Formats: sequence, C-alpha cells, structure tokens
Amino acid sequence: MLTVELGRAGIAPGARVLDLGCGGGRHAFAVARAGADVVALDADASECSGVAGMLAAMRSEGEVASGTRAGVVRADALRLPFPDSSFDRVVAAEVLEHVRDDRAAIAELARVLRPGGVLAVSVPRLWPEALNWALSAQYRTSPGGHVRIYRRSELRRRVCAAGMVPVATHHAHALHSPYWWLRCLVGVDRPDHPLVAAFHELLVWEMTASPRSMRVLERLLRPLLGKSLVAYYRREGAAPAR
Repeated sequence: MLTVELGRAGIAPGARVLDLGCGGGRHAFAVARAGADVVALDADASECSGVAGMLAAMRSEGEVASGTRAGVVRADALRLPFPDSSFDRVVAAEVLEHVRDDRAAIAELARVLRPGGVLAVSVPRLWPEALNWALSAQYRTSPGGHVRIYRRSELRRRVCAAGMVPVATHHAHALHSPYWWLRCLVGVDRPDHPLVAAFHELLVWEMTASPRSMRVLERLLRPLLGKSLVAYYRREGAAPAR
C-alpha cells in the first residue's frame, strides 16, 4: 500500500524520481512500474540489497519497461551524492521523523530537485502519533525510532523555508493508527500477541486482496484516523527547457 499518490506527485513515464529512505522499496517499485526512472536510496545496506534484488526480478519478469532505468544507492540523507537539480520528483515517505537534522535533509531534497519539480513527503500525523508516544515510552525511545512529532504547520514552515511552495495535502493509512495503538498498549516488542497478530493479518489482507469493503472503510476513516500526513510541494523557479 502506497503512502504517496503517484498521480498527485506528477510521476509519469520519463520522469526522474528519487525515493529517499526507500526502505523495503514499495514506492520505488510502483514508480518503476509506472515507467518513470527511479533511484531508490537508503542508508541501510540490507534494505538496499533487497530492493536491488526485487528490481532485478521485476525487470526479468517484464514488470519494468526495457527503457526504464531503476537503480539503488546507499547514502546518507544529509549528503546526497547527486548534482543540483538531478530529479523531476522526490519522494520522502515516513523518513523525516527519523532524521535528527531534518532541516538539513529537507535542504538536500530541495537541492537535488529541479526548479518546478515536486516533492512528496509524508510524516506521522500529529494526534495519532502523540497518542502512541503517550501510550508507550518504548515506542518513542527504540533505536531508529521517531525523534519528533510534526504539526502540519511546522512541516510546512520547514519545507517552505527550503524554497518550496505547498500544493496539496491528504491523509493515509487510517487502519494503521489503531494497529499501532494496540501495539503500544501490549508492548511494541510483542508482534506475536494474539490481538496484534490478528490485526496484522487484517492489514495484510487489506493490502493484498484489496476488497472493496476495506477500500471504502479506509477512505471513510482516513480524514479522522489517517496515520500519515502526506504533503506535496513544488520547488520555486521555472522548470528548465528540455
């Protein structure tokens, strides 16, 4: 299940896209299937290896068009190994809440995005995330966990300070909020708890089978319970001629 909506981000065949903090690669895979060139970047070597293997398998199975470029880079979000204005679109889904110096990371994202290009960024929504922090000290202190909670206005200020203008926002993953509240209640290190395991199976079924009833429920609950805030920004300045 994607957090960023590719259509809203303007991701189309021929676009050059950076998936920052790609993790398991869900957005990078979708971008490649859409016919856009993608670089999946992460600091974790094992994540990079897994994504590279999956992209190779997708290409061999014909899921990626022969002319579409899809690669993986291991790098730090604070020191991106790309020239200025390298990408038409940048996706940073559920990344900034993990980065100590998020202003520096946002500045790097703006630097590698071409003028007129679109940045799609998502972070945990304020009130569901605040409830997680209140329910579990372990949730907020685990290594590699979230180091801050964003208000929508604060995220906008930080991104706009890097030369971006807001375009649109929405929420995503309504059913993930109660799942994480339950995890926090029983212990975030207990994914095998019967209630947690049953809820996880429900989420997997929702993502794989995608029944209409669950899609409707997700859409109805998203404005209230959506765990992720997704925001789209455009870099100021005229797009270069091609």
